[in-house]
Amino acid sequence: MRTMVVWCPDWPIVAAEIVDGYPAREPVAVLHANRVLVASPAAREEGVRRGLRKREAQGRCPHLIVLEHDPGRDLLAFEPVLAAVEAIAAGVETLRPGACALAARGPARYYGGEAAAAERIVEQIAQQCAVEAQIGVAEGTFAAGLAARAGVIVPDGETGEFLRDLSIGAIGRPNLVDLLRRLGIHTLGEFAALPAADVLDRFGFDAALAHRLAGGRDERPLAPRQTPLELAVEETFDEPVERVDAAAFAARALAERLHDRLGRHGLACTRLAIEAVTDRGEELVRTWRHDGLLSVNAVADRLRWQLEGWVRSESNKNIAKLRLIPEGVVEHLGLQPGLWGEAGEERDRAHRAMSRVQGLLGPDAVLTAVLDGGRADQSRIRLVAWGDERTAQGTEAPWPGGIPGPSPATVYPEPIPAEVVDEAGNKVQVSGRLELSNPPKYLKIRNDGELIEITAWAGPWPIDERWWDEEHQTRAARFQLLLADERAFLAVLRNGSWHMEALYD
Repeated sequence: MRTMVVWCPDWPIVAAEIVDGYPAREPVAVLHANRVLVASPAAREEGVRRGLRKREAQGRCPHLIVLEHDPGRDLLAFEPVLAAVEAIAAGVETLRPGACALAARGPARYYGGEAAAAERIVEQIAQQCAVEAQIGVAEGTFAAGLAARAGVIVPDGETGEFLRDLSIGAIGRPNLVDLLRRLGIHTLGEFAALPAADVLDRFGFDAALAHRLAGGRDERPLAPRQTPLELAVEETFDEPVERVDAAAFAARALAERLHDRLGRHGLACTRLAIEAVTDRGEELVRTWRHDGLLSVNAVADRLRWQLEGWVRSESNKNIAKLRLIPEGVVEHLGLQPGLWGEAGEERDRAHRAMSRVQGLLGPDAVLTAVLDGGRADQSRIRLVAWGDERTAQGTEAPWPGGIPGPSPATVYPEPIPAEVVDEAGNKVQVSGRLELSNPPKYLKIRNDGELIEITAWAGPWPIDERWWDEEHQTRAARFQLLLADERAFLAVLRNGSWHMEALYD
C-alpha cells in the first residue's frame, strides 16, 4: 500500500518549546538515559550529536540547555498537528510523537497527486500549528518514514531501490544492527539479499520482520484482519479522570485486560485504536500503529501518553469512559511448548506480579538490572524501573582500560581484601608507568587464608577515572589471576591494597 508519513524534525525540541517555552533556536538537547536523544540545529553546529553522553555534550557546548525526555509532553504538543492532518485527510495513525502515517491513495486522488497532497498537508500544518513538517511516500510505513526524513516521494514500484543503499542502522534494532555489522552486512540491500528462511532460522522472528522491511515488502508478517467486537475492552469511571497519575493507573489496568483477552484468542495486536468520552460528551479517537507486536508495556505506554495529551490539553478534558479496540491483529503462535507447561507462562505470571506491585507502590518500587558501559563490572550495572526501556548505553565499543571477555560469573557486592606477593614473599606493586615490582606468585585471600600459587596472570589494565574530581577520582590497576586450585579471579590494586572484585567460573 502506498503510504504517506508526516514527520516533524527534532520533535522533542519543538515540543519543549511549545509546552514549556524553551527556545528551540538556542543550543538545546533532550536526553534519555544520560545520552543525547535529539539536539537542536544550533546544538548540532556546536558538535552535539545523538548518542553523546551528557558530560561530553556539555563539553562541546558549555551553554547547552539540557532537558529530560518526556513522551507525555511530546504527545501533548503533537495533538494539534494530528488534528490539523485529520482536518484534510482521513485515517491518520500515530507512529510516535512527531510522526504519523496515512494511506496515500485518498489524499492523492482528492488533491490531484501525491506531491500535491503532501504540499497541502505541509501547508496545513504550517498554518494551523506553525510547525515545520516533511512528508515521504513509499510502499509501506517503514520505507515512507525513511522517505519522510529525506523529504522525497519514492516513485511507485521503486521502494526496493530506494532502500537498497541505506545504512543497516535504519532498521532501528541496535542489537541486530551490531550483529549484522560484525558479519559484514552494512546496507539494507545486503540484508534483504539474504534468504528469508535462513534469517528466520538464525536470528528469530523480529529479525525476519526487519528483513521484510529492508526489502521494501509489507511490514506485516501476516495480513491484519478485522477483529470481532468482543476483543475490545472498555472502562467507565465513576469519577472522570482529571489527573495524569490516575490516567497512568487506568492505562496499565486496561492494557493488561486487552492483552489477556487477545491471548485467550491466540492473537497479538499491531494497530490499536484508543477511544475516549469526556464528561461533556465529547468523543475522542486516536489510532496508534507499531511495526512489531504491541506488548502490555507498549500498549500501556501509548495509552498513558495519549491520556496525558488529552487530560493536559488546553481544553482541560476529563475522561469519563475509555475503550481500547485492536484494529489490527495477527495470529500469535508463541513458542514451542516447554517440558512442564506452555513456555512463557511463568514469565507472564512474573510480569503481571511485577506490574501489580509497581501499580501499588509506584514505578520506582520495582527495578531491573541492565548491563551498561563501563570499566569495572560493578559500575556496569544500571537499575531501571520495570517496564522502562532496557537498552544498554555505552556498550557499542570496549572502554579503554576495560577487561576483555569473557565476563566474570560472580561479581562481589564488596571487593574481598587479599594479598598478592612475589616468590620472595614481598607484596607486588605497580608503578605509575605500569611496571610491576615483581611477577605475582602467590595469593592470600581475606588476610587469613593460606598462600595459593598463581599459575598464570594477565594485566595490568590501568584505571584513571574522574581525574577532575578530587573526591571521586580513581587510579588503580586490574589483573586476571589463575590459581593452582583452578579458580580464576579479577583482582584490583588500588592505593597499595589488593582486592578480589569477581570470580570466573
